[in-house]
Amino acid sequence: MHREGRKNLDQNVEQVRYNQSMDTALIQSDPSVMMGKPVIAGTRITVELILERMAAGESTEQLLAAHPHLTRESISAALTYAVEALRNSPPKAA
Repeated sequence: MHREGRKNLDQNVEQVRYNQSMDTALIQSDPSVMMGKPVIAGTRITVELILERMAAGESTEQLLAAHPHLTRESISAALTYAVEALRNSPPKAA
């Protein structure tokens, strides 16, 4: 991972830690939208896409510019959703 990408991801994970009580109603999953993948409510922007872009080094500002329907709150909700999903999933064998 690029050093800048890691820095952005670390900063955003810190944001998630402070927003654990955030309303995750911003994230929806509907079998008729993006094959049921979790998306930002009212969009076809998946949590997966947000994570991939941030892991590749895109900043929150770049995501907001590229996707006008996103907000800082929706990006934070996507990160919170991912943290909770990982926290609640059983570890996989190596």
